[in-house]
Parts: sequence; structure tokens; C-alpha cells
Amino acid sequence: MSAIAGIYYLDGRPVERADLGRMVDILAHRGPDGAGVWSEGPVGLGHRMLWTTPESLIEQLPLGNQTGDLVITADARIDNRDELIAALGLTDRPSEKITDSQLILSAYERWGESCPEHLLGDFAFVIWDGRKKVLFCARDHFGVKPFYYYSRSGRAFVFASEIKALLCLPEVPRRLNETKVADYLYLDEGILHDDAITFYQEILRLPPAHSLTVSKGEARQRQYWFLDPTREIRYGSDEEYAEAYREIFTNAVSCRLRSAFPVGSTLSGGLDSSSITCVARKLLAENGDRRLHTFSAIYDDVPECDERPFINTVLAQGNLEPHYVHPDQLSPLADLDRVFWHEDEVFYAPNLFMHWACCRAAHQQGVRIFLDGFDGDTIVSHGIAYLTELARREQWHAFAIEANGYSQHFKFSPLHLLRHYGTPHLTELARGGQWLAFARQASCISKYFNVSSRNLFLSYGLKPLAPKAIRKIWRVLRGRLRPTRSEGAIINPDFAERIGLAERIQTLQGGQSRSAMTSREHHYHLLTSSMHSFILEVMNKSATAFSIEPRHPFFDRRLIEFCLALPPEQKLDQGWNRIIARRALVNVLPEEVRWRGGKTDVSPVFARGLLMFERERLENVLLNEPKMMERYVDMATLRNVYQRYVSRRPEDDAHDDAHTVWLVVSLALWLRSTGLTP
Repeated sequence: MSAIAGIYYLDGRPVERADLGRMVDILAHRGPDGAGVWSEGPVGLGHRMLWTTPESLIEQLPLGNQTGDLVITADARIDNRDELIAALGLTDRPSEKITDSQLILSAYERWGESCPEHLLGDFAFVIWDGRKKVLFCARDHFGVKPFYYYSRSGRAFVFASEIKALLCLPEVPRRLNETKVADYLYLDEGILHDDAITFYQEILRLPPAHSLTVSKGEARQRQYWFLDPTREIRYGSDEEYAEAYREIFTNAVSCRLRSAFPVGSTLSGGLDSSSITCVARKLLAENGDRRLHTFSAIYDDVPECDERPFINTVLAQGNLEPHYVHPDQLSPLADLDRVFWHEDEVFYAPNLFMHWACCRAAHQQGVRIFLDGFDGDTIVSHGIAYLTELARREQWHAFAIEANGYSQHFKFSPLHLLRHYGTPHLTELARGGQWLAFARQASCISKYFNVSSRNLFLSYGLKPLAPKAIRKIWRVLRGRLRPTRSEGAIINPDFAERIGLAERIQTLQGGQSRSAMTSREHHYHLLTSSMHSFILEVMNKSATAFSIEPRHPFFDRRLIEFCLALPPEQKLDQGWNRIIARRALVNVLPEEVRWRGGKTDVSPVFARGLLMFERERLENVLLNEPKMMERYVDMATLRNVYQRYVSRRPEDDAHDDAHTVWLVVSLALWLRSTGLTP
């Protein structure tokens, strides 16, 4: 992990090295092992170095080519080094003497602006092309490496790994972007996450898998890679699928073990982190390398969230050095001023305090490379959308087998699965007036799920056709109407109208109903969510606060392309989700982990800790200083949410209310700390 920064004055004025120096200095935490700047007339590039790979120990950035007309600054780890070295004809020297930035620069010399298409790994880089007088920028496929910029037409283009470096320049504005505030408060699992805008007006992020070419005449953005939702993989047996997955996943872990320093891995006891830990342990042992450090959260005070039986099963394999953190003894708002400084923006991650604690512990052990299993379940796929596909095919027998198996493995009611993934098809038939088909399918469903056709008719035929006002009255009478995360109920209506929130929701949600998607279409929808890049950025800045490079084996392009192309029965089979991963890691994962159902919900730790450690701060913001947030938030609704949260019974699920309170309080405290105004 390193840092990049730079300036291109489009009006021709020279770059002041002092300005460039301030940008580089404020990013010192991302690269404590060295700093470099280069400038020539209106262009300046800066770099901070964090040594991680063996090749990085000899890397000097910014770096020019032999003729001096190309200069690069990069925060990059390139994974297909051998392939590139051969393709670029660099076999005249030992590969360990070739740095990743040299590979990128040579790739640009060979392929020009198409060079990112040939790269695998995590990268954000900028190349000054003195021949063409253009600045070429690119960001990796999933946004693991951050890239922010400010552009003023005809005047300046400024970029950096973090927003704070841009704000070192007086010409970069410090104004609040209220559209981003509305997105943040809408609370709908990232539907309103725009991967270009930030909380600062006119400061943007380069989206993942995009390049940006800046010249005096224009700034041209291009998407250089697309995930293909039409590609299919077909093998002859489950064993062939499992073997292919095992090879690709092992490669994804292996290339991320390239390090000159101790390597660590999260180990929660779940399928994702355990898979990475077990494969990494095996690879390191085969190479005679150091033991792998593991970092696990344990919960003495909230034992229902503790995963130690599964963690210990993995540790029993040996060649692991375990370390532990105790999030149940921490406030979710712990170290908040420092977290805000590193993150630059308020963020959607209520459990970041747990990740922060793990990164601190890793830093104390001298770890510089931190493997993380973030969202492996989405990458491999829960496969639950296969139920929707079976329902639309009207294959109710197969639906029942999968639903009953899933309910046994993961403690879900089969009727719950039917309601969410099966009956939407009935509603489609009702809305289309296909009552004969409705009756036939309802009869099949009642046979397999012991529910009467009459109830199916009332709930999924008649009720959805009722006017919205009637349905709302019915919910009120049954006591089921309450502010939900997906309704954006805490937003001040005047603010929502002023910002055009309703139109924005409609635009960003898109037209296709999720219930009308095939299993692969639903998987594609999740994989292309811009929330991934946002959370990867948040985790990146949390790790770099401790001069650590996070690496995410599940966000390997080859692995994601493979998993999306799998047939649905390789994602869900006999009710087992992620079935291909479970089959592939036999004799690698302990059996107790390989066939565990689900994972522990740690939200009680968050809900408990927020109230236990921060009640005074919550009430100062929500009750004593309402004017701070009333421009954006319906304070009456928010106070009702807060009162429900504090008066909950121990057995109540308080996560949604706790999350809403945390969200608003975090925004208020961040606005106070930055002093930002519209």
C-alpha cells in the first residue's frame, strides 16, 4: 500500500513543489518508507512508499522511462507478473529486479490507453505522457485502491489517494455535497450509492474499472472492463467444477501472499475467512515460510456472538499464530476523531470499529499484509435467487427440496423462503389477470408447503391488487407499520423534496424487478453494486491508518468471472449455499467449518455497545442539539426511533434502530468536526 498525488495545471502555470510536498506529507501514514516528487512545468507527481512485496524494496517513485517522456506514480500490486514479463519482452533480467510500476509503464508503452485491460491486481496509477501532453489515470477492477480527483475546466486537475491531500490546495473547494447526504440517509442497502460523487462538492472518485485521460482540451473517462453476465461455464461433473474453483481460489490467495513482511489474516470462524486462512496456511507451509498471523474477534461479554469453537477448529491445523481483539469491550464510536481524519468522509460501516481494532492488533505484530474475506458469500453466491428461478419455471417440487434443505441448514422457515422467493411469481400472475394459471400454481404450492390455496389467493392474489392506501391502513391496524431502513423515513420531507430524492431513487434503482431476475442476473446485480467499492475504500483507509495493505482474495477478477458464469445448481444444492466452495475445499477446511450453516450475527455487540458506552453522546446530538441535524432529518421520527431503541427488551432485535441512531449521530459528529456547509 502506498499513496499517490499530483497536479496538472491546464492553464500552463508551473507546479509549486511546496504544494506537491504538502499533498505528499499529509499521506505519510500510507507510506512511511519513503517519499518522492517529480515536477516539470505545469505537471507534478508525488508518491509515498510502503514496502510490502520483495520488489517494492527496490522501487523508486515517481519513475520515468529511459527517454524521460513518460513518468508514473502508482499505488499498485500486479498479480500477473510472469505473463506480463513474457508479453513485454522483459526476460533479459531477473523478475525480482522488475518492479510493478515498471511493468505498468512498459505496458503503457506497448498498449497505450488499453494497458489496464492487460493488468491483474489492485492498482491506482497515473502516467504523464509528455509526448501527447496528457495525464492517463486508471483504477483497478473493483476499486480496492482509492482514487479521488478535483477538476476545474481549463484550469487544473488534481488527484490523490485520499481527499485530505486534495484539500491541501487552496483552490480546491470545501463545500458539502447535500446529494450525498441524502444518499447516505436513505438507508437502503446502498441503492443510492453513487460511485462517482463524494461528500465534497466537485471532488469526485474515479469509478472502478475506469480510466481517465486528461488533456488541455478535455477529460475523457472510459470503462475498460465489464463483467459479462451472459458467459456460462459447463463441466461434466460436480468434481470438475470443484477442481476448477479450487485452482482459481488457490491462485487468488497465492498471488496475495507475495510479501517481504509478516502476513496476517482475519479469522472469524466463518466460511470465507476460514477458507482464506486455511489455503494461505497450507501455501506458506509448503514454501517453508513464516507462520500466518490470524486476528479474531471474541466476545466474552456477549457469548451468543462468540465463534471460538469454529476459530479453534481452524487453529488446530497448526502453523498459525493467533491474536484476539475484544469488540464487546469497545464503543462503536471509539477513536472517532482519528477515524474521521483517516476516512475523510462519514461512512456506512457500523462495524468498522471491529476492523479498526484488528488492524491495530496487526500493526502491533509487525504485519503489513492483511488478508480479508470481505463479502466472499456474495462473490461465490448464496445462490438463494435460484429459488426465484425455480418458481418462475413452476418447478415447485425442486423448489420445495431446496427450500426445506435450506431451512434445515440455516434455521429459516420454509414458509419464509416461499414468501420471499416463490409467491412473487403468483403475484405476477394475479397482476397479469392469469387466474387459471394462478389457481394451478397455488394448488401445487399448497401440496408441498401445507398452506391453503385460499390463503395464497388472499395474500398474493387479492392483496397486491388493493390500492396502496388500503394496504397501508391494513398494516396500521395490524400494528406492522413502523419506520424501516428502506423507506428513508428519517429524512426531513422538505430536504427530500429540495434535493429531488424521489426522482433520484427512481433513476438509481433501475427498471428491472429483482423478482423477475434469473439467478445469474441477480448474482450480476449484486456483484456490480457500487457499495463494494465504497466499503473496500473504507476498509482500505482503516488499514492504512496503521500502514497496512489490505488484500482481498475474493475480489480477484478471475474468481468473480468464474463464479458468475457457474450454473445455479453449483451455487445452491440440497439447500446448501456456496456449494461449490464447500466441495472444493475438502481436506483443506475443517469439516465443522465446511458444513456449518450460516454464521453468527454480531449485531447485538454493536447495539449493546452503542448504548452502553455512548448514551450521553447520543442524547447530546439527538435530544440536546436538534438544530444540528433538523435541516436533513425528521427529528420527531428520529426521537421515536431512539426511544424505541433505549426501551427495548433484552430479547428484542434492536439492530435497525441502533443502526439508524448511529447513522445520524455519525453524520452530525462528522459535520461538526469538518465544519462543512452546503
